Amino acid sequence: MSELAAPTRRYDYVTDGQEIYRRSFAMIRDESDLRGLPTGLHTVATRIIHAAGDVAITSEIAAHPEVVAAARSALSNGAPIITDSQMLASGVTRRRLPADNEVLCTLRDERVPGLAMQWDTTRAAAAVSLWGDRLEGAVVAIGNAPTALFHLLELILDGGPRPAAIVGMPVGFVGSAESKVALAEHRLADGEQIPWLVVHGRRGGSAMAAAALNALAHEDELA
Repeated sequence: MSELAAPTRRYDYVTDGQEIYRRSFAMIRDESDLRGLPTGLHTVATRIIHAAGDVAITSEIAAHPEVVAAARSALSNGAPIITDSQMLASGVTRRRLPADNEVLCTLRDERVPGLAMQWDTTRAAAAVSLWGDRLEGAVVAIGNAPTALFHLLELILDGGPRPAAIVGMPVGFVGSAESKVALAEHRLADGEQIPWLVVHGRRGGSAMAAAALNALAHEDELA
């Protein structure tokens, strides 16, 4: 095997990974306004900003007051993380998980296409029904499909298992904003809410949802 040679450096850019990390979060601290968010949510919000590459997204972040405590407690007690996409599942940093937690996505289950056709819905939504009893006390993250979030909320209202916390950050132009409003307004029969975290509007995606999960799993000091 021939020895690889580095290309000729023609651009002036930072190459030290730790320095890039340090500068990035220093810039986020300088440019973002987190005063409208609870102090306990600042680290999570900062991670979302970093993933989005946009400090303005702070104004779209909203959360139930107990979401950080609920998610961390559940994960510390070994609860699984359940996601709507493999990309989001892959974005979870396993070393940050407090109890070697299972990270589950059922989108590739062989039953999904048939259920989606039978119920006249998307595969992402159908996959939610395969979470079964593992949903009870789990930390759920939706970063791709609004239909998966709507389906989850309907499943819970029908008496299905209750997760410990829900991160709702589906992305897109159809149903995305509406599904997040539905999550924020979602109430159980007893009037209580499952702790939730959203980025309102059309923006979202696996990268932001994974960043939120990683921050919820482990509080750290940002550079």
